[in-house]
Amino acid sequence: MSTTAEPNVANPLEKSTVRGSSTMSFGEMMAQLWQFIRPYKAVLFAAGVALVFTAGITLSIGQGIRVLVDQGFMAGSSAALGNAVLVLMALALLMAVGTYARHYLVSWLGERVVADLRKAVFDHIVTLHPSFFETNRSGEIMSRLTTDTTLLQHIIGTSFSMALRSALMFVGALALLLFTNLKLSLMVLVGVPLVLLPIVLYGRRVRKLARASQDSIADVGSYAGEIIQHIKTVQSYTREDHEKQAFGREVETAFQVARRRIRQRSLLIATVILLMFGAVSGLLWVGGNDMIAGRMSAGDLAAFVFYAMLMGSAVATISEVYSELQRATGATERLVDLLNVEADIPVSVDEAVTEQLPHDAKAEVAFEAVEFSYPSRPDQAAIRGLNLLVEAGKSLALVGPSGAGKSTLLELLQRFYDPQGGRITLDGVDLRQIDTGTLRRQLAVVPQQPALFTADVWYNIRYGRPDATDGEVIAAARAAHAHEFIQQLPDGYDSHLGEQGARLSGGQKQRLAIARAILKDPKILLLDEATSALDAESEHHVQQALQTLMKGRTTIIIAHRLATILHADSIAVLDRGQLVAQGKHAELIEISPLYKRLAELQFQEAGAPL
Repeated sequence: MSTTAEPNVANPLEKSTVRGSSTMSFGEMMAQLWQFIRPYKAVLFAAGVALVFTAGITLSIGQGIRVLVDQGFMAGSSAALGNAVLVLMALALLMAVGTYARHYLVSWLGERVVADLRKAVFDHIVTLHPSFFETNRSGEIMSRLTTDTTLLQHIIGTSFSMALRSALMFVGALALLLFTNLKLSLMVLVGVPLVLLPIVLYGRRVRKLARASQDSIADVGSYAGEIIQHIKTVQSYTREDHEKQAFGREVETAFQVARRRIRQRSLLIATVILLMFGAVSGLLWVGGNDMIAGRMSAGDLAAFVFYAMLMGSAVATISEVYSELQRATGATERLVDLLNVEADIPVSVDEAVTEQLPHDAKAEVAFEAVEFSYPSRPDQAAIRGLNLLVEAGKSLALVGPSGAGKSTLLELLQRFYDPQGGRITLDGVDLRQIDTGTLRRQLAVVPQQPALFTADVWYNIRYGRPDATDGEVIAAARAAHAHEFIQQLPDGYDSHLGEQGARLSGGQKQRLAIARAILKDPKILLLDEATSALDAESEHHVQQALQTLMKGRTTIIIAHRLATILHADSIAVLDRGQLVAQGKHAELIEISPLYKRLAELQFQEAGAPL
């Protein structure tokens, strides 16, 4: 009899949860990010060309200033001066075009790479089984999926480009500075306030788009948070692929908003560059006429000031970007930690050990000497040497005090966990040899706390069977006694239920969950306090619906109210993870002191005989 080693899920993110302890170097960060950048090498190359082109044009402007001064101002010819100014403006125009291309391409690349990275992380997260989320906070995971990736977008799309450009400008300006001198700097600084005005005015539009972009990112995080919160429901209904596609659509929407933002920001930068160098050209025109009149010295001073400003700006930019690059290294490490976490229970089983369920499977479930402890509580046994058979097409009720192991058996059957000892079989086949998707398609679960999604009624009922027709959905709702209250909602079946079904009462949520299970039409039905949130009248109707649904299906029922399971084919009494008795209600009253005590507490309070 095969056993499975205890899942090692306590440590996948242990290193990354220590805040501020990044050990990844800048080179390692770029190596990790390269796998996401590589598909867009053409864009990266074009951005590099635009970067070098822009740097070259910027440095050439200094020489344009020299020509302007020496051949325009000093020659004393207004016509020659005009020609030199035109050359300078042409260079400025080329630089503006190159800067627009560089900024747009690099920003596009940053947004695109981060969109792919978000999808890769989310696609991996939904395949991790619930034990991972026991030992890792959902808020921390969401921070990595949204905040860290947003930081990387800024680094890839802006800061890294600025650092490279500033490095090129610093080296080039330093070399050319040797050929020039100083003085027109004050004239250039006078034009700075004139450039700030359009930044303030036009920048408001950019900020609005930036806010819209952040809102779209928030929507992405909200969607992912909901899926992570309901990960058991997603996996139980084998909806991982659907959620990957749906999340991809959310990410693409955020990308389109961001694309509009970076286009406007690119235009703003290009406009500022044109204005700035237009102002510089105008100031040089004024200064040149002063020089012609004999009130100014040689034109080399103008080029000197130009290159000095470039150097100062480059140093300031590099110092600003350096800290952001350090933050990016830590963010990359945390995201890589997430991507490297391996699922202890893979979605697909190795073909070498896979066994196919027969087409005429009867859905007989057997627990054979099962031993299990939760990963978060390895020293506390939840199930101890349990042997239990659920015959095909029969119903088994699980009763016992809280902590007896009832819900644990349902989680083991869905293979959210594997037992550390013994095995669980479906029609004689070990669950570990069945593809988890194939296994979970045989099951439908109605949990004690129903999981509803922020969507309409159609979507929530169809969750386990997306191809169901409207008529089948309505029939399932009628069977669950939900049709009447659904019709009373503002938009009927088109009504959105709010986050986690906040617009419904507890009983209404429960009936929608039952309708979802009815629609799935499973071979095995798992009911975990399925009627606990219903009033007496609703419970009566739903019990009738469940009796019809349970016919011909293997059903496992967890119920604290014994009155709801009196008609079960068999009742198993659990205590501290062990099976202490099994039989019909009347038999258990005679042979099980624990069951008799539970029955006395409930039935005597209700005034009914045992």
